[in-house]
Amino acid sequence: MNLELFIARKIHFNKENGKQSTPPAVRIAMIGIALGLAVMMLSIAIIVGFKQEVRNKVIGFGSHIQITNFDSNNSYEMQPIVVSDSLLTGLRNYPGVKHVEPFATKWGILKTDTDFQGIILKGIDSDFDWSFFNKNLKEGTTFNLDSAKTGTDVIISRYLCNLLNLKLGDTFLTYFMQEDVRARRFTITGIYETGFQEYDKLFVIADIRQIRRLNGWDKDEVSGLEILVDDYEKLDVVAENLYFTVAELHDRKGNTFYTRTIKELNPMIFSWLSVLDTNVVVILILMMAVAGFAMISGLIILILERTNMIGILKALGQNDTSIRKIFLYISFFLIGKGMLWGNAIGLAICFIQYQFKLIKLDPTVYYMDAVPIHLSLVSFILLNIGTLTAAMLMMLAPSYVITKIEPARSIRFE
Repeated sequence: MNLELFIARKIHFNKENGKQSTPPAVRIAMIGIALGLAVMMLSIAIIVGFKQEVRNKVIGFGSHIQITNFDSNNSYEMQPIVVSDSLLTGLRNYPGVKHVEPFATKWGILKTDTDFQGIILKGIDSDFDWSFFNKNLKEGTTFNLDSAKTGTDVIISRYLCNLLNLKLGDTFLTYFMQEDVRARRFTITGIYETGFQEYDKLFVIADIRQIRRLNGWDKDEVSGLEILVDDYEKLDVVAENLYFTVAELHDRKGNTFYTRTIKELNPMIFSWLSVLDTNVVVILILMMAVAGFAMISGLIILILERTNMIGILKALGQNDTSIRKIFLYISFFLIGKGMLWGNAIGLAICFIQYQFKLIKLDPTVYYMDAVPIHLSLVSFILLNIGTLTAAMLMMLAPSYVITKIEPARSIRFE
């Protein structure tokens, strides 16, 4: 029999008049643990959810990796590369690559009868992955590309529609500033809204052949290739391997390929997202400190309340280490009960927000219309293990008070 555990259970689960006897200060300590864990869980779920939402929107417009002409600058008017079937096949079979699609971009001015706005026409072909825009499509449908003719259908953002007073099914002219100013008429088949205004106010998705005709490119020339990887966590490794693989290649016009990740294309956004991790660490430390100090005060009160018992146990020959174990077991019971309530509260709030989006946000400021939630099983388990471990380690110091209690004086203690 584990004597220390037996005594701890007798103390903790002792009932007076049919009710469990727990000092108010200990209840407050349990509440501190519960609220601290719930706040930590919500902090992780919200920050991770926010990072994923923003990251996915940036990736939705630009993919994980882009391969472009080495001589291109960072603008959307790029020097073309020639894409051969062998290059596409090699990239699609490359380890870690999930999807490859060609794209082309071109600056233009969208004009209506009363207004105009600068936009980026992004050309896509039949291999385009529509999953991101299907998820964010608010009206209409995406368009199908006819292999026999150049399409004039486009999808446009709700931001641009509201700004220029356009609606589904409307047509508009877009002017392209080059040596000879050219105009193209497009028809709106779908309206999307991602909440990421920096991109919503720019991108109009169209047939890639429109840009080839405007630029006088051959049918195998594009601005670049967009690549999606299987696992975002392995993005840097896949990108580095691709960089050295394609850097040695040249297209039929002698152009060199340049590989960049979405992090390199948008360094400001991803640097900002990485700073959010610091916020999570600060919140976890503060909440753990508050809950820990509440628990320390609760344990000290328990020790003072049981001073008589400690003196008697010492008089009967029980050593300090054994008595400290008793109170550490009690601490474990209290922390466990607090964590149980904390998990229940945190998971309930996460579920309600995830399902019903009760807490709204201003999308022009936060890039989304509701507080995002993402809590993985791994994060949940690690948070609980970390909280329990940290809380128990913090109990070691106050339990040392037991070694200072003298049996002769403590037995008379009231």
